[in-house]
Amino acid sequence: MNKIVIGAIVTAILIAVFFQQARADSVNAYVQDHYKSVVHQTPHNQQVCQDVVVPNRVGPDNMISGALLGGFIGQNVTKDLPDGGTAGAIIGGLLGHMNQGNAGSTTQTRCSTRTTYTETQSNVYSHSTITFTDSTGTRRTLRFKK
Repeated sequence: MNKIVIGAIVTAILIAVFFQQARADSVNAYVQDHYKSVVHQTPHNQQVCQDVVVPNRVGPDNMISGALLGGFIGQNVTKDLPDGGTAGAIIGGLLGHMNQGNAGSTTQTRCSTRTTYTETQSNVYSHSTITFTDSTGTRRTLRFKK
């Protein structure tokens, strides 16, 4: 009878050790892949044209000739004043510029090249995480790359 009791105790110990070992080796873990959004820009060159009004220039500005004539007249009319020629040149230049007629204008097409971008968005792999509970009961999360 002792042999049967000892055999049962040994069997019970072996079963307990086996189940304990099986429980210790099993891991409850969760692996998750993480993705990130990436924007790709593709350049494209475009030619952009617009009409521009350009004034015509028919000759030198009348301000120069008005200043010369005003300075000459101012010097001769105000012989006794020291700055008569200077004042005449300034007034003559202003009047000459104001009296310059509108020489007209033309319309020209001017073009330039501009770069524009087409954007496309895609999701790419970033990293993975594994979450598990260790032997002390602490929940842990580790980050890794595949």
